[in-house]
Amino acid sequence: MDLRALRYFTAVAEERHFGRAASRLHMTQPPLSRAIRRLEDELGVVLFERTPKGVALTAAGSVLYDETGTLLRRAGRIRSRVADAAGGATLAVGTLADAAEHVGDRLVPAFRARHPQVNVTVHESDPGDPTAGLRAGLVDVAMTRTPFDSTGIGTRVLRSVPVGVVLRDDDPLARRTSLSSADLAGRRWVRLPEGTDPVWTAYWTGGGHDAAAGPVLRTVQECLRAVLWNGTSALAPVDQPLPAGLVAVPLSDRPPSGLVVAWPGTARSPLVRSFVQVAESGRAP
Repeated sequence: MDLRALRYFTAVAEERHFGRAASRLHMTQPPLSRAIRRLEDELGVVLFERTPKGVALTAAGSVLYDETGTLLRRAGRIRSRVADAAGGATLAVGTLADAAEHVGDRLVPAFRARHPQVNVTVHESDPGDPTAGLRAGLVDVAMTRTPFDSTGIGTRVLRSVPVGVVLRDDDPLARRTSLSSADLAGRRWVRLPEGTDPVWTAYWTGGGHDAAAGPVLRTVQECLRAVLWNGTSALAPVDQPLPAGLVAVPLSDRPPSGLVVAWPGTARSPLVRSFVQVAESGRAP
């Protein structure tokens, strides 16, 4: 039995409901249910009985709950003593602007619940740095999007998101259910600063279109304002929130972008490994 499985079990036992327990653990319900099933298989007992209002502990589950509380408290004391002996620890997390809310609202709280003694800092990067400070050595781990030059960087895909072209809602193409690159020929596209990763640039700035005619922009908000005010074209994940007056129409011939957690390929520390595990446990099914 690993401690993470026991923490999952404790949350379900105290909430008496898988959905509420998943919310408390900052994860989705399917991986939580799978973890409990694996724990039951390992012990060879049924821990929960389903009821109209949620779940209830079986006799075996009640015994495990009593024993688990003592074990987890002792594990917490051990972790605290080890951290004190090491003089504290920090983890710097990089993120792009459109993923910052996901990191700040979900991943960091979930990580700190596992490592309360660790000081976590978040570094938000603009679209000109697809590794969100990782390649520059500013952060230990990053939440970002593909594609980019991943030489020397390890990645784990959390989910794939279709990409769309961002248009004003009064644009004639805005009423289409999907578009192809051919539909967008001749349009002005936003550009990224000179020196930006060419793999990233080719994907997010319209590829073979006449991107040179568009403005050079450095932030997501600058890109959105260029579309809203000047009719410039830009690409974005279709699940990215957009201000009033803008819509994202899926681009049929552009492969999805992966939301990934990334780390230096030669230096994956225990804290980075733990952050990756937290990110994976909360990814969309």
